[in-house]
Amino acid sequence: MKKGIHPENFRLVVFRDMSNGETFLTRSTVNARETVKHTDGNEYPLVKVEISNTSHPFFTGKMKFVDTAGRVDKFNTKYKKHIDNKTK
Repeated sequence: MKKGIHPENFRLVVFRDMSNGETFLTRSTVNARETVKHTDGNEYPLVKVEISNTSHPFFTGKMKFVDTAGRVDKFNTKYKKHIDNKTK
């Protein structure tokens, strides 16, 4: 491992997959606003992710549509008026 290029300010952080609720604890330097009590009873910074290895179709082998932020609904409501005007 090359010296002097890796960050030294890492800490334990909980990552939560928002599509299935799975959490995992690992080291990271990422900034987090929220904290959460992990299964070991300690409180750690929380980072929410939309997809992880527990929900990604490549790792699960299942094709699953993931829309955690409601992007499809936002798109449909945004362009509904345009589509309605076009069909008239």
